Amino acid sequence: MLYLNLGILILSTIFLYILEKKLLSRNLIEKENSCEHLKDEYDKAGRENIRLKTDNADLKSLLDETIALYDLTRDIRKLIDEEQIFNLFRERIKKYMHVGGDCLFLKPDEDLKHYKDYTVFPLVIEKETVGHLAVSDIEGKDKDKFYILAQQFIAGLKGALLFKRLQEITTTDSLTQIFNRRYFLERFKDEFERSKKFKHSLSFLMVDIDHFKDFNDRYGHLVGDAILREVTKTIKENIRQIDFMGRYGGEELSIVLTETGSLQARFVAERIRQIIEQRQFRIYDEDLKVTISIGISTFPDDTKEPLIIIEKADQALYRAKEEGRNRICVYQAHA
Repeated sequence: MLYLNLGILILSTIFLYILEKKLLSRNLIEKENSCEHLKDEYDKAGRENIRLKTDNADLKSLLDETIALYDLTRDIRKLIDEEQIFNLFRERIKKYMHVGGDCLFLKPDEDLKHYKDYTVFPLVIEKETVGHLAVSDIEGKDKDKFYILAQQFIAGLKGALLFKRLQEITTTDSLTQIFNRRYFLERFKDEFERSKKFKHSLSFLMVDIDHFKDFNDRYGHLVGDAILREVTKTIKENIRQIDFMGRYGGEELSIVLTETGSLQARFVAERIRQIIEQRQFRIYDEDLKVTISIGISTFPDDTKEPLIIIEKADQALYRAKEEGRNRICVYQAHA
């Protein structure tokens, strides 16, 4: 009986040992599997972290580009000069992309054959090509970015051109394409004050087309308008760039000769008178001869007040017409 109990004990011990070994083996396998799973999860989390970092970097880059685009748009729209807009654009694109070469603003008549090594972007406003942007040594990945930024340059350029056109409308006489009376008088007053300040002479010419009413009555107002345009164009071609003229009213034109005394002004006026007299004007189907009369007054010889100098030039013009037209008269106090 004792041996039987001992045998049972031994068998039970062996069974328990085997069972415990199996359980330990199973636990070990489960732990190994668990470790493998944890390792996979860890690797997955690491890959996700890398993806998130990449996405964040891409988002930051996109945000930086969006801010850069906003800043460029905002700053460009503050400017109204084409050259200033381009200089700002060129400065900014070198900050936000790799441009190893140069960026150029080409006029519409530029020969693009000379820029074969450049990336050329046409600048089109209202179906009209107003120029080209040409950039050299730009990386391929930056070309799309360059085109996007170039659209902002076009927007700024469009604003500048619109401002220029509006300015021309408000300052230019639509018929003669010279200054209208209001803007001419503003410019004249500024130039008069400058002449005072620097002690320069200034001469004012009042010009009138002789017998202009007769042209209108005989040939019609279209011919009269064409005569006024052609006379204005001829005079403008025969004064200096620093001088300026405006349509004072009707067929009367005003000219300001800067830094010009009475004697020089008379010489300029006589030259203009002779050129008009000698020219044959082809107006529609008519060949016409036109003459002009000119009155001259000068600062500081005749007056030191801007409005008085206009009045005295007008008095000299009246005398030229009274004396037979097609002549020059200089203001004379005793006349």
